[in-house]
Amino acid sequence: MRCPKCGCEESKVVDSRPSDSNDAIRRRRECIACGYRFTTYERKEETPLMVLKKDGTKEPFDHQKLMRGLLTATAKRQVPIAQLDSLIDDIESELRDNGVSEVPSSEIGNLVLKRLIDVDKVAYVRFASVYRDFKDLDEFSEELRSLSQ
Repeated sequence: MRCPKCGCEESKVVDSRPSDSNDAIRRRRECIACGYRFTTYERKEETPLMVLKKDGTKEPFDHQKLMRGLLTATAKRQVPIAQLDSLIDDIESELRDNGVSEVPSSEIGNLVLKRLIDVDKVAYVRFASVYRDFKDLDEFSEELRSLSQ
């Protein structure tokens, strides 16, 4: 690790511990040449999670895009943004834990619906109406009936 003060490439680790967010290792280092102390963070390098769209195209998983959809579904509902953020993080973690680098958008939609039904049933119906693309009132009514059972 290059010293930010003198540029020397040799340093020793003085202290090592998990970061506050527990997603990295925080290391205090000391330059061998000048004695300057500095902090580095070591993080796991992750490959991007790719989403396979219905039309066959691929795009990187976008936390903010999913958040926009959930904010639309939960508009005027008492659902905290932190809860939606946690929901998205859980979904992304589950997908990464499965060890896949590409996931169909339909699977992401199903994971959202599975979690959203426990958060807010109205938001669930709103999200499902867009995600499942109901063609008529009968399909929409069937979804409502399945919820009330």
